[in-house]
Amino acid sequence: MQNPRKIGLWSLTILLVLGIIGGGFAWQHQQQKQRQPRIVATTYAVVQIADKLDLPLVGIPTTANQIPKRYQHVTKVGSPMNPSVEKITALKPTAVYSVTTLSDQFGKAFKAQHVAPHFLDLTSVAHLETTLTQLGKRYQRQSAATKQIAKIQAAKRTAKRRTQNQPAPRVLVIMGLPGATTYMVATNRAYVGDLVRLAGGKNVFTSKNQEYMQPNDEAIQKANPQVILRLEHAMPKMVTSQFNQEFKANKMWATTSAVKHHRVYDLQEPTFDATANMQAATALKQVSHWLYPAKGAGV
Repeated sequence: MQNPRKIGLWSLTILLVLGIIGGGFAWQHQQQKQRQPRIVATTYAVVQIADKLDLPLVGIPTTANQIPKRYQHVTKVGSPMNPSVEKITALKPTAVYSVTTLSDQFGKAFKAQHVAPHFLDLTSVAHLETTLTQLGKRYQRQSAATKQIAKIQAAKRTAKRRTQNQPAPRVLVIMGLPGATTYMVATNRAYVGDLVRLAGGKNVFTSKNQEYMQPNDEAIQKANPQVILRLEHAMPKMVTSQFNQEFKANKMWATTSAVKHHRVYDLQEPTFDATANMQAATALKQVSHWLYPAKGAGV
């Protein structure tokens, strides 16, 4: 017959061992949870990037665009143009991402709350590729980043083949905003201007450092664009209506080659935006076809 005391000691030892093991698992789980990044994306472009890289988000922008299913119940922190710094701070993020084109707009508000956002440069396709590489490395998502970059590179090669032995069309890119009384001209420094360059077009307005500039009827008429791309940024129905009114009221447009030959195209979200996004490959393909339509397409 076994000694009850020995049985008790063995039972206690087993319980202690199981407790240590269980405590170890709990500690490890807690450590993993603490290491899990708490990322806030303040623009839709950043949400798209996070989705493709399989990144967790604790905050997303308030937007009419289709949010990926995995983020649909994530806390909304306000519009990309005016996010709530208080809501973002309450989420205790490890990283907050916006875009460089908005850095001057609310950089000070973030600083006042001791939040240091990362402003991603998405002003060109090349900068998008760099951003993917950097985020892929930071969050151990190199494979996913490489896959997305490969798709963009393939679209670039296809677009370049379409331009062979053909003269570059003169292209005007303009951007409208909801409720605005006028529009802006996008230069080669803007994202859509970069798409035009990659598609083999010649932007009629260039700049060394400006993405957008004020319109000038005389300069537009003199440039006589063969293709006009109208970027309808946010609330496309309203902006399309504004553009249509402008083109009807201002007789200057009727003198351009683009209007005469019906080569005016509307660029809308989510395929197109003011900054580069994960629709870049699709957007480049579309611009390429507009600039170099198939023979017999009738332009």
